[in-house]
Amino acid sequence: MKAVGYQTPQPITHADALVDITLPDPVATGRDLLVEVQAISVNPVDTKVRKSTAPTEGQAWKVLGWDASGIVKAVGPEVTLFKVGDRVWYAGSFARHGTNAELHLVDERIAGHAPATLDFAQAAALPLTAITAWEMLFDRLGIAPGKKPEGKTLLIIGASGGVGSIMTQLAVRLTSLTVIGTASRPETRAWVKELGAHHVIDHSKPLAEELKAIGFPTVDCIVSLTQTETHLAQIIEAIAPQGQFGLIDDPKALDVMPFKRKSVSIHWEMMATRSMFQTADMVHQHHLLNEVAALVDAGLVRTTLAERFGSINAENLKKAHALIESGTARGKVVLQGWA
Repeated sequence: MKAVGYQTPQPITHADALVDITLPDPVATGRDLLVEVQAISVNPVDTKVRKSTAPTEGQAWKVLGWDASGIVKAVGPEVTLFKVGDRVWYAGSFARHGTNAELHLVDERIAGHAPATLDFAQAAALPLTAITAWEMLFDRLGIAPGKKPEGKTLLIIGASGGVGSIMTQLAVRLTSLTVIGTASRPETRAWVKELGAHHVIDHSKPLAEELKAIGFPTVDCIVSLTQTETHLAQIIEAIAPQGQFGLIDDPKALDVMPFKRKSVSIHWEMMATRSMFQTADMVHQHHLLNEVAALVDAGLVRTTLAERFGSINAENLKKAHALIESGTARGKVVLQGWA
């Protein structure tokens, strides 16, 4: 099968940062689905792993990629949730080869039935970010879905990115929260507003001042999706007493002591935890993705695909990685088909 991989962590400008390769076709066992990958999207985690992680012992190549949509080609003997020919979408496991390959194995418990109303590229934009956003809002922060007025507020720092784009929609469509997104450029501000945010502020300016200017001296929940270290002092100032703070990025250090005086709870989200540790509730991600698919098909949530980068190959993936690393991407970058 065709795939894209690397042997040594390199800057994306290096000739061998990502390479077109050929690998043996994998075989489905146990609860695995063998998926013919039709489309993939690129996430910040792809770039972080590429720069820092070599192939594991015994592997000649490291194949990246988490988001995928495709068609089930074969199933392992223990599979009960899918059949051959099903359209699926998912974000794969850190413990296995990635989705930058024509054929990919995924445990059925972390895959869902793809939305009927989306094409493969539109579907591939959503799984990793939808799982991250859903788990942060409903599993980590414990926000109750429903439209009963509660008067609470949510600030999403980095609302125009992949996770922010779907988190904004889920929070607006499924909860009673007043949703405030941050974005710093005219095009990203317009994007966040289009996704349904009630207010958009500029994260290149002091957040506390930006919030006060729109009538919010404090906010109940703050989720930081990027540059947490840069914004931490402003987060501490802006969060309400007994508020909740969530983050998904990787600050070099995180001093939580300033949160104590406000009795703030802190929640770190990593969507790979369930698959990495084979948790008892791993199948929750299957149900979650099915529920998001139903929301999409009902017209309540839209794809966050922003740019199509052509077919899946090393050259196009290098361009996608470079865009993600520039920090200027909005929504998701997707590649489809094999040239």
